[in-house]
Amino acid sequence: MEEGPVPFLALAGAILIFTAVLLMLRGGASTPATETAALQALEQELASQPHLILTLSPEGRALSAYGTVPEGISLDGLFEAGLVDAAAQADQSVLQAAIQAASREGQGRAGFSPRYAMQAYAVVDLRRLADGRLAAILRDASLEHSHAVRLETARIEADEMNAGKSRFLANMSHELRTPLNAIMGFSDIMRTQMFGPLTGKYAEYVGLIHESGRHLLDLINDVLDMSKIQAQRYELTREIFDIREPVSAALRLLRVQADEAGVKLRGSLPTGLIEANADRRALKQIVINLVSNAIKFTPAGGQITVNLQAYGDILDLSVIDNGIGISAEDVSRLGRPFEQVGDTTRQIGGTGLGLSLVRAFAELHGGEMIIESRLGEGTTVTVRLPVLDVAPISPAEPEGANEARANVVAFPGGRPT
Repeated sequence: MEEGPVPFLALAGAILIFTAVLLMLRGGASTPATETAALQALEQELASQPHLILTLSPEGRALSAYGTVPEGISLDGLFEAGLVDAAAQADQSVLQAAIQAASREGQGRAGFSPRYAMQAYAVVDLRRLADGRLAAILRDASLEHSHAVRLETARIEADEMNAGKSRFLANMSHELRTPLNAIMGFSDIMRTQMFGPLTGKYAEYVGLIHESGRHLLDLINDVLDMSKIQAQRYELTREIFDIREPVSAALRLLRVQADEAGVKLRGSLPTGLIEANADRRALKQIVINLVSNAIKFTPAGGQITVNLQAYGDILDLSVIDNGIGISAEDVSRLGRPFEQVGDTTRQIGGTGLGLSLVRAFAELHGGEMIIESRLGEGTTVTVRLPVLDVAPISPAEPEGANEARANVVAFPGGRPT
């Protein structure tokens, strides 16, 4: 593991000192005494460097050395056996590669454990000089390396804990669905009065049980899907189908919800068959999540439009509303698991998984989710998917154009106007 970049300042300082001494000696006023004093001063300056400054042969054997020798490295060994031999056996190939890179490309870098202090860590920066020799700075990087190792260990542990959480949620969601399906089934039998009529409040209460169970099952399914995605256990079931089918089915399911909210819901679909190679359930869930979210934040009397456009192999599925909109700051946070934006008065139920599931389903298909919104002016969420296997299809009809055509499905939910 190599540490972060360190400027070659120590070597630059040494070069400046060399240059100053040479200028002084070449100035014509030098004497043997002044030359000796200057050289002694130069050696003292170099010896006081916090790192070890080396001149190496192209093979990596030390020719000169000034400064502080890092722990676990033998200065005599650098002159006799070379820099590579100073590293622990496991790191010698890395060090050899850095020396070769410096000779070939002009610079190299390597981090290694010293042979005689395996608990320590050193980093060497190398530069090729004009005559083919190598200049190097060797420094003790034990503290930085220890810090980097701790950070990497913490990251791995966090990833493992997150994966464990996702597995737990997936298993727990599966266990919760088993008894909930029984509740849903029996309450549905009672709600339809299959074995005889229910009197008074009992019929109302059974309907509430079934409705609450359906809501709870939807939440559990969202958590289960996200857990599988985060644990990388979710697999798309791809098939070739007309993309308009799951979109229309989702809109039919959401009509009652739109009616109750007083919101007009309409779909604008292309004029012909659109064959896609995608996961049918995921596509339907994308529409359900986006439209459900739009209904929550669109006031009564508002409108939501689901628009499909196809070009090349790209499908654009857009959900457009004229609701309360989202601030620029909140838009950047949307799509994260369990994230809800706005103040508490605007956070309307749910787990905060809807948009994160849409983004995840889009990315599993190799696509993306794009959110455009302004406060008070509404929101447009576009899911762009490279899933089409056919030639380009004519674009969707413009807003309000000939809605009576058979290929345009309109859901006029909400109060009549």
